Amino acid sequence: MTKITFARLSTIAVEDIAVHMADPALVPHMPLLNGTWDKQRSADFVAMKEARWAQDGLGHWAILADCAYVGWGGFQREGHDWDFGLVLKPSAFGLGMRITAQALEFARCDMRIPSVTFLLPPTRTKLGALTRMGAEFEGEVTLDGALFRKYRLPTSTP
Repeated sequence: MTKITFARLSTIAVEDIAVHMADPALVPHMPLLNGTWDKQRSADFVAMKEARWAQDGLGHWAILADCAYVGWGGFQREGHDWDFGLVLKPSAFGLGMRITAQALEFARCDMRIPSVTFLLPPTRTKLGALTRMGAEFEGEVTLDGALFRKYRLPTSTP
């Protein structure tokens, strides 16, 4: 079975991140993804994500499958919420639920995270797994001019 691990994004070569983020298969589901992803933009992206770790003590990880980079994701503070995002290489799309389950287990053990939000673009229409996990639709939100559907999943029991 494939071993999933999380590492800091800063441990991944920026060239690998640039190739990943330039993949045209990502564009339909990432309305905030614009412009050219090159080495410099990837370095700036990693620096921004590392700043979130410094600010909030948590952030996005590099996702590794059997020690190979397959994407990035994790928790980012959005106002009072901890939003979960996951951006995988197309070759790793089938690992999404396993990675999400592992990340949510982390969230359940972290007292800072009473719930997790998911901001999904309208192009994401297969939401059965999300609702089976117990996430509830909260409404639509606009971020940087793009529309997202917001779902919330409690991570602790009352």
